Amino acid sequence: MSLTALDAELRDLLRFAAQRSVLPRFRALSGDQIEMKGKDDPVTVVDREVEAFLSEALTKLVGDVAVVGEEAVAADEGVLERLSDPCWIIDPLDGTANFAEGKEPFGIIVALADAGRAIAGWLYDPQADRLCHARKGEGAFIDGERISARSTGQDPNVAAIARGFMTEQQRARVDAAIGPHYELVDIPRCAAEQYPRLALGENDVSTFERTLPWDHAAGALWLNEAGGKVARHDGSDYRVDEMGRIGLIGASSPAIWETFARRLNG
Repeated sequence: MSLTALDAELRDLLRFAAQRSVLPRFRALSGDQIEMKGKDDPVTVVDREVEAFLSEALTKLVGDVAVVGEEAVAADEGVLERLSDPCWIIDPLDGTANFAEGKEPFGIIVALADAGRAIAGWLYDPQADRLCHARKGEGAFIDGERISARSTGQDPNVAAIARGFMTEQQRARVDAAIGPHYELVDIPRCAAEQYPRLALGENDVSTFERTLPWDHAAGALWLNEAGGKVARHDGSDYRVDEMGRIGLIGASSPAIWETFARRLNG
């Protein structure tokens, strides 16, 4: 199956999952439908239901491709060994903390990777029925229309900094190095929303400390294909199979990325 055909298939699958499992339970979860996997890390019945559905559907769609789902990894870390092989990567409910609190935004993210690198990605916003999608070397799209990343045009640039997984020392360093040069704004706690903000003129640059593949594989590919830049702090490419590494910068243009990285690393 061509990647172009996959776009249509993925839209149908993601829309079905959203209409069947996600949207009917938004602001309608009971207490026993939410659990904590760890500190500040909830999981809901929706996460598990959507991942089970997508895992089965994607396996039928393309044979001989492994599946790496966020909840499957939570149950068995051995699943991570599949990340260097051809694999689907699934975040069944990105922004679970928001969803569990009855807040927006939230989304569903799927990536297709091979040899540790994303080759296609889909970020779906169930409420807007918006699909951001990309294919390696073929550009970035929203609902089938090719897009190019644009900055906010503001001076100073707008920076969304993910502080949740930083140490106090890291936060202090960011405040000293970044604070004076940027307008700092809150993050949406949802990568499926943060990456579009970096391409659509809402934010100019963002940092992420925790860089799990189900959160970033699709979005990093999509923003890079749109003409922005996503890379590690040292400028190296993001790989889905580097679970031990932390730190990622995304920006609406390579120039904005370079300036921010120089300040952050200085």
